[in-house]
Amino acid sequence: MTINGRPIITIRNLEKSFGTKKVLKGIDLDIYPGQIIGYIGPNGAGKSTTVKIMLGLIGNYTGEVEILGENISSGNVEYKRKIGYVPETSEVYDNLTGREYLTFIGELYGMAYDEADEKAKKLMELFGLKQVYDSRISSYSKGMRQKVLIISSLLNNPEILFLDEPLSGMDANSVMIFKEILSELKAQGTTIFYSSHIMEVVEKISSRIVLINDGLIVADGTFEELREESMEGSLEGIFNQLTGFKGHEKIAKEFASIVQGVDYYERV
Repeated sequence: MTINGRPIITIRNLEKSFGTKKVLKGIDLDIYPGQIIGYIGPNGAGKSTTVKIMLGLIGNYTGEVEILGENISSGNVEYKRKIGYVPETSEVYDNLTGREYLTFIGELYGMAYDEADEKAKKLMELFGLKQVYDSRISSYSKGMRQKVLIISSLLNNPEILFLDEPLSGMDANSVMIFKEILSELKAQGTTIFYSSHIMEVVEKISSRIVLINDGLIVADGTFEELREESMEGSLEGIFNQLTGFKGHEKIAKEFASIVQGVDYYERV
């Protein structure tokens, strides 16, 4: 994979332990402007830890992380004004209205209230939420809350967007819209770091896929490159091959046998 230009994110020999457990064991990664990075791996592989270190939410790591040319260990948090983040799980302020929450987030990014309000109102309308802009978030469905989180991550027109399972609870039409939004943002130069377990989506939207397993990067390339190297036809197949997981069919059959009250071992 040939890439020109200067990386917008540089990670060198990133290691992180929690107690005696070493979660990251030496991550090296260069991410370039305008890429959509599909960051995938099994549970516990170190995906969320990597992202939270880049966001400045986790410290006490070894190695170097540079974002927008700034070593984040310097203590300068100015880079955070230029990033957006949709976490896998987030506590939204239920007692606030959509307007109150989004203008609050906009002001945290340094936007004027009127600017944040006008932008949020337009984005809510495009996401089909105009009628609940002044309703309390406690009345929102899970999918509506997720849309609000996505809007809040984009209010500041970030240079880098971090997404951790961003489609949770969203309906099919909204998912289609969101995938198109990501394509448009990529075309405009936004760098997107996308972590998800939904392989089909990662396969379709990513310009580059990075697979982490047991704290190490085990694959890095376009889907076509990974497919050619592994001789697998789908990202799910590549994932299973590189992480060594081959027992899904046996587990599924045994699970179904228990549900149906049939002795699996007699059946086989």
